[in-house]
Amino acid sequence: MRLEDFTYDDVGGTRRGDFCPPGFHPMHVRTRIGEGKKVFHRACEAILTWEVHRELGMGIETGADRAAPGVDVTVTLAGMIKAPCRVVYTVEEPRRVGWAYGTLAGHPESGEESFMVDRTGDGTVWLTVTAFSRATKWYARAGGPATRALQHAYAHRCGSVLRRICAPYAED
Repeated sequence: MRLEDFTYDDVGGTRRGDFCPPGFHPMHVRTRIGEGKKVFHRACEAILTWEVHRELGMGIETGADRAAPGVDVTVTLAGMIKAPCRVVYTVEEPRRVGWAYGTLAGHPESGEESFMVDRTGDGTVWLTVTAFSRATKWYARAGGPATRALQHAYAHRCGSVLRRICAPYAED
């Protein structure tokens, strides 16, 4: 993976949780998805295969069926804004699964975003979306706080969509 292709320096920074480089805006949104092993496994699959993003109505262009380090992904926003990214890392642990992608040239923002599903000790399943970003295109800069509010709304919607996808797998 060529680090010089990314539009920011701190590649892999979302791995550190609350890390945010100077000049970037942090985001951390955690949503309860449900409970149990079946919900966890279904949530992991939905995250790793881009299903959540597609269910959100995002255009996803990639040659890979699953997230993996080095995989290029272009997200299409509102049917017209192309946002090229590359998967920076994946995590596949017994109680934590997810991935992060970083921005490439042409993306309206610069930064990184991770999507992690975890199952806590009591069996509760959570989606955590963590990011740091700053605007690079004029329209993203012009949006200012509204752009950041849209990012937060998007992260909350990821959780809502994942909860809906996993609802049939809830254990009684």
